[in-house]
Amino acid sequence: MELADLIGPGMRIAVADGTGTPRSLFPELNRLAARHGNLRLLLGWTPASGLGLDHSLFADARTVMSGWGLRGPVASGAVKSIPVRLSAVPSLLAGPLRPDLVLATVVRSADGPRFSSEVGWLRTAVELGVPIAAVVSSTAPHADAGPPLPADLVTVVGETSDGPVEVRFDEPSPAHERICAHVAELIPEGARLQVGPGQQGAAMLRAVKTPVRMDSGLLPEQVVDLDERGLLIGQPTAAYLVGGSRLYEWANGRPILHPLEVTHDLGRLSNGVPFIAFNTAIEVDLDGQVNVEGTRDAVVGGIGGHSDYAAAGTRSVGGLSIIAVPSAHKGRSTLVRSLSRPVSTPSQDVDILVNERGYVDLRGLARTERAEALLDLWGETGVR
Repeated sequence: MELADLIGPGMRIAVADGTGTPRSLFPELNRLAARHGNLRLLLGWTPASGLGLDHSLFADARTVMSGWGLRGPVASGAVKSIPVRLSAVPSLLAGPLRPDLVLATVVRSADGPRFSSEVGWLRTAVELGVPIAAVVSSTAPHADAGPPLPADLVTVVGETSDGPVEVRFDEPSPAHERICAHVAELIPEGARLQVGPGQQGAAMLRAVKTPVRMDSGLLPEQVVDLDERGLLIGQPTAAYLVGGSRLYEWANGRPILHPLEVTHDLGRLSNGVPFIAFNTAIEVDLDGQVNVEGTRDAVVGGIGGHSDYAAAGTRSVGGLSIIAVPSAHKGRSTLVRSLSRPVSTPSQDVDILVNERGYVDLRGLARTERAEALLDLWGETGVR
């Protein structure tokens, strides 16, 4: 069956997000969007740009998590970024943003097709009975921890040798390394650790000194190093893989990836083994409120799982919500009197704030005491 047989006028098409987004289907999707003129597009976390999807061809394009690959389209208005925490995305899909069709990459397994390098909200669509137009990859990893996909929902519309997009980051700076050296002292043995991708997450996993479990929305490549150092306990729990071939080869055959209803469930995260949420920020204010969406002039990202994990860390007995940010970026203080954009994560969901100078424990402090502690931590860099 062809993709054109599954797409009709006015349909909302959800494109699987993550590194395994079905980019081989994009040329045909563009052609169908131009032909119909009224198709609607729903996107998620998009870690890479230049994959060939023309957002301007759709009557409406929205994303529930912008990611680096959508900075330009969101800034230009071609794609609307919805302010939503990832744990609430399943509710949106079941309600006002319910898709008519999902485009996804799958891999073959002995008992049926499964998702590959991401699960995220895709299992939500399955539970809702949304049809899936699948492209089968011969090179993508099989890391989906769930059951095979229902045969009556999946229509294979193509095959590809494309594997997941390889996402590379700059090496951590000395400031990142100093920050993570401070944080490593706060992580108890056996804790569940959540980190994001990028320089800060890479530096954190390199700085870990004690065995930990990984419980993270995005699983970065440095988990392989953690495993080789003998510091990874059990199988990680994650929603997405993000890295290069080394990570994808390591993850192949491991039941790592779970739906958002599991990975971002605050009840699960905050109970049991202490949960350490380690996240960064674009800027923080004197109350400890966090902005992760952008500056006044530029869109950087979306809320994603930041507020979910931070809230879970504060609720976890023995756990922590840690926000790590260099004291300055491009010569400008990251401590501000007023955030450039709306609050992404509220102050009550932040336990520890850390920069390259050290850290402050905000737990139990009144707002005036918090401001004093942050001003002291930022020192000569001051507040902007």
